[in-house]
Amino acid sequence: MRRLVTGKRAKEIDAYTMKEIGIPSMVLMERAALGVARAVKERFPAWNTGGMAQRRRPEGPAVVAVCGTGNNGADGVAAARMLRLAGFDACAAIIGDAGRGTEEFQKQLKIADRVGVPILGWQEIGNRPWDAVIDAVFGVGLSREIEGDYRLCLEAMNSLSPIPGLRVAVDIPSGIHADTGRVMGTAFRADLTVTFGWEKQGTLLYPGREYAGNVRVEDIGFPEEAMERAAGEEERKAAFTYGPEDLAGVPARRAYSNKGSFGRVLVVAGSKGMCGAAYLSALGAYRCGAGLVKILTVEENRPVLQNLLPEAILALYDPETINRDKEGFRTFMEEQTSWADVVVLGPGLGAGPCVEYLAETILTSAFVPVIIDADALNAIAAHPYLTSYYTENIIITPHLGEMSRLTGKSIKEIQADLPSAASEYAARYGITCVLKDAATVAAGRDGDLYINSSGCSAMAKAGSGDVLTGIIAGLIAIGTEEEQAAFLGVYIHGLAGERAGRDSHSMLASELADALRDVLPDGRKEQ
Repeated sequence: MRRLVTGKRAKEIDAYTMKEIGIPSMVLMERAALGVARAVKERFPAWNTGGMAQRRRPEGPAVVAVCGTGNNGADGVAAARMLRLAGFDACAAIIGDAGRGTEEFQKQLKIADRVGVPILGWQEIGNRPWDAVIDAVFGVGLSREIEGDYRLCLEAMNSLSPIPGLRVAVDIPSGIHADTGRVMGTAFRADLTVTFGWEKQGTLLYPGREYAGNVRVEDIGFPEEAMERAAGEEERKAAFTYGPEDLAGVPARRAYSNKGSFGRVLVVAGSKGMCGAAYLSALGAYRCGAGLVKILTVEENRPVLQNLLPEAILALYDPETINRDKEGFRTFMEEQTSWADVVVLGPGLGAGPCVEYLAETILTSAFVPVIIDADALNAIAAHPYLTSYYTENIIITPHLGEMSRLTGKSIKEIQADLPSAASEYAARYGITCVLKDAATVAAGRDGDLYINSSGCSAMAKAGSGDVLTGIIAGLIAIGTEEEQAAFLGVYIHGLAGERAGRDSHSMLASELADALRDVLPDGRKEQ
């Protein structure tokens, strides 16, 4: 698990480390600059291994660090100095009034001048070719739209074409909001972002993720306690993301077991002619380890589902019977939900009049985790009273359009701050909210926030979301706590997409589900 920080928390970590721990700002700054300089040196290994005589002459790769006058700019000036001393033809280009810069910036500028680092105006960066460009204009505290000379400067930086194409951002690409990944008018496009202590939320969320390129976290001396002690009480828990090591959280399969040992999943899905969603959710649950999967669907879907997934149990109903015998149907549904350890509700149900009653019946009769997706979410949006039946074991999995209908906010407004949109809805109703996007965000009822780091554009296909609901259900069925199942399910879903999506245009959702066999840990290893 990797923890992520907002801009505010990053600043508080800085302040706590300096004021409470006593590590001077210049010490942290030197270590940050060393990390940036190291990244540039690694891109030019032939030069970097030269002798000392070569290093004394600034005839190596041409590097420009474009620096603002804050502490981020000071990092950039220090990195330029280190590269200059290593024999690189390194310069610092300044934007802003250097005389009004921070104390650390003023000190770094004087040190750079004393060792012979050329100091340019930002307007001069287009006068010569560069092998590498370092962006140190803005740090994590940017909260306003970029205008004027700063906008022109970033646009000029983006127009440079360094060979072999190294563009390095210091801590975060200038112009990217540290919390949301939003472009603040314009932003620097980096190949590599060297960040300090902990990765910033905005470099995992789009479009910031595209602008950041590869992200490298440098340890510059922040103590671990700074993460916990620095945050104000009003700020939510630090967000996190998963890595391969977190697959250990998938429960192992006991040797002495049977199909009933690994849970029962009820998939309530599929209207007439819409059985594909039911199939994909059920397939995802089985591929994720569930012992038994039952599909509750309309009679017309029987022959197709029996052919596609003979392993599934089928429970069938006629939508017309709901209107004729609601009490009888409720009894039938109570029998189905009492059989299940987890319920999936919504994929492919359509917009018929029975969907509202289906949703209400399941929400009021199921005493197990319920994963609500697709058309069931649309029914809840159309009939808000259904939210009164939410309980703490509810997981919703809306895409942006469904979230817009649920909240009344525009898609653009939701996209501008995905973490807040998911967290606010989860906190309001005391549920888990999985807000699907290119970088999915999942918020828990108690304030946990997961931002996904896996996945690829091949997953932008019909049916991918249905597989996700099945994966989450399968994890719950085999014994994963529901909130963790939501977070881990999103990560595993993305890994499967990466594996199946190597030929990105042709991948199908069923292939995504089949790829689970390649990404899940060996379930035979007992914990």
